[in-house]
Amino acid sequence: MRNRPLMIALALLMSGGGVCFAGQIEGEYLEARSCEVYTGPCFANAETDLAGKEAVMAWRVESGRWNEVDVSGLSVAVVAHSQKTMGNTGVFKMKAGHIRSVILIDERADSDQQAALIDFAKTTAEEFTRDLSEVHLVAMTLENDHLSGQARFQAGELAKIETRGLKKGDCVYTNEIVHYQPLTKIENASPAFARTVSYTGEGLNAKFVTNSKRSAFLGTFRK
Repeated sequence: MRNRPLMIALALLMSGGGVCFAGQIEGEYLEARSCEVYTGPCFANAETDLAGKEAVMAWRVESGRWNEVDVSGLSVAVVAHSQKTMGNTGVFKMKAGHIRSVILIDERADSDQQAALIDFAKTTAEEFTRDLSEVHLVAMTLENDHLSGQARFQAGELAKIETRGLKKGDCVYTNEIVHYQPLTKIENASPAFARTVSYTGEGLNAKFVTNSKRSAFLGTFRK
């Protein structure tokens, strides 16, 4: 973890000065939470305001520019912790209360790219980054296999997501649906089984590890 190179990016972030972006940006997206997103109403109701207070959202830019900075091949992630369950069922929005977050930036990014990626994360996940406590520069990988539902995100020793595709045996009452929508606007969203999702870093006043939940989404993004 190396945070000193982030000083320029953080100065831009704290100044609040917005920069209009031009061009198109696209790539892969992966998220996982500490509550079931593909589930039946009994499971969802039982977890309300007890689970789903933690989430990891990760983007890997395949190509594109943000604020006129080329960020192709780089990754960024937001880790969020809330007072209550986060999410939107598509019918009603959960009242998550106060949300605290950290941003993880690909360590290969230079100072201009760091600033662009921070702005991209804050713009794309605005609801979850209003109280941003820390930014960390780490080695990052994100790989999605949409056909199999297998995905892996790793941010150094700080954050991790591993998924597999949903199986017949994952349906307990056979009335499971996508109860919660993805936390950010994405394309080609498909739910997946999260073998694990974790954050063990600083900045949230909480660390978490959640295993074996139908709590992930694979997708793509384009802005």
